[in-house]
Amino acid sequence: MTTEKMNMLDAFLNASMLLGGMGPVKTEGLSAEGKLFAGIYALYAGLVFIAVMSIMLAPVVHRIMHRLHWESVAEKE
Repeated sequence: MTTEKMNMLDAFLNASMLLGGMGPVKTEGLSAEGKLFAGIYALYAGLVFIAVMSIMLAPVVHRIMHRLHWESVAEKE
């Protein structure tokens, strides 16, 4: 907000788009409601992507841990 002289809504939109991997956005011509929706949707989409990938990769990571014989400290005792 400070360095680019943006208002709070524009800064939120750009930050959420960057966190979601979509890049910066030109905010001219967008309504305040549209900016808010786009920012919240970008954050939601990023969280859903992380959740789905962690569910999909959990069996693969579990198999790798078994293959490398990784054990927890509680199992060794």
